[in-house]
Parts: sequence; C-alpha cells; structure tokens
Amino acid sequence: SFLNHTAYLSCYFPNSQKSDIKDLIVFWQKGLDVVHEVYYGQEKHDNISPEYKNRTKMDMDKWTLQLLNAGIVDEGLYACIIQQRVKGVSSIIHQSECLLHIIANYSQPEIAWLHKGELKPNEYLKLCCSSSGGYPKPKQMTWLISHENRTHRLTNSMDISQDAVTKLYNVTTKLNTTVPTNSLTNISCLLHLGEELGSLVSVPLGI
Repeated sequence: SFLNHTAYLSCYFPNSQKSDIKDLIVFWQKGLDVVHEVYYGQEKHDNISPEYKNRTKMDMDKWTLQLLNAGIVDEGLYACIIQQRVKGVSSIIHQSECLLHIIANYSQPEIAWLHKGELKPNEYLKLCCSSSGGYPKPKQMTWLISHENRTHRLTNSMDISQDAVTKLYNVTTKLNTTVPTNSLTNISCLLHLGEELGSLVSVPLGI
C-alpha cells in the first residue's frame, strides 16, 4: 500500500459453506493487538487497540479489511481469524495471514555539481546525485556515463539517512570522473528501488 493511503487486507476466506456473517465472529490481529472485530455481523470497537481506533472498516461482502491512512509503523503480519458458534461452542473455522508492505515514492534523482570554477580537460569532475522522501530502503544508485555511443555504468556507495519521525529515506551518491575531452558526454543517475518497484532516473547532464 502507498503511504497515507488505504491498505486492503484480505481474509482469503473461501466460505464454501456459504455462512452468513451474522453467524460468525471475525477478528483481525497484528501480534497481540486487536485491529478489528466483527461480532455476529456488527462491528465492535471495545477491544480495538488505540492505534487502530477509527482507522478500520470491513467490507463484509469481500471479507476484506480496509486500514485507513496506512503508515510505515503499520507494516507487518496481520492475522484474520473466523469463529463459528455451534450449539453454544465457538470454534475456529478459518485462519489466514496477510503481510503488509508500505511504499512511499522517492523524488526524481537530481545531479548537483560539487565543482567550483572552470572545468579543464583531464581534471576531476565532482558530482553528487540525491533523492529523498522514499520507502523502503533502495537497492543501489548507478551512474550512467555515455559518450561516443558507449555507456559506462559505475556503482558507488550510497549514503542513506532515515528521518527519525517519518521513517522515510534520503539517499545520495558521489562521482569523481575525469572531465571528458572532444566529445559530448551525458551523465545520468539511476536509482534502483527493487524488482517490483523499478527504477527512477535523473535528467541527464550534458558536458
């Protein structure tokens, strides 16, 4: 789920018996915290942990819990437990787990000069690339240096900092390379976020 959006957590309940929710008790838990409770068709709020108060509602047709304004602290494993009472005795008829990951979009990487004064051939060119406000931690940052139809890739170490309050990450990487001579060189910076999230690329810098 995207940060500060609604997360949808499924019970994966096949309901092969076509049970009516009015005959069931549905619990959602995260660890020992009660996230949501539906008691014989009625949403019950007495036992819900304070951090989930007024933030959850259940779609009873789809057996799906909506968690409003999902934050990074909400990441983790949620359990859905469904009980049925037969002749006064409650028994668990379904139990499943759902893992929630939170995503926050990084800003487009930006390249900044760390060089003062005029560029001279074969001197060192110092650049910095940065991106901010994202989650989870990115995989790596790669420099792409293209000239004369060839592209070199350079992966230098990333400096990663995490905001103590928001838990969002800021990342930077630096490049020292000789000033190109005679031909146009384009330098870009690529931020790899992982297989599912893809990559972000900066506006190329032409030298």
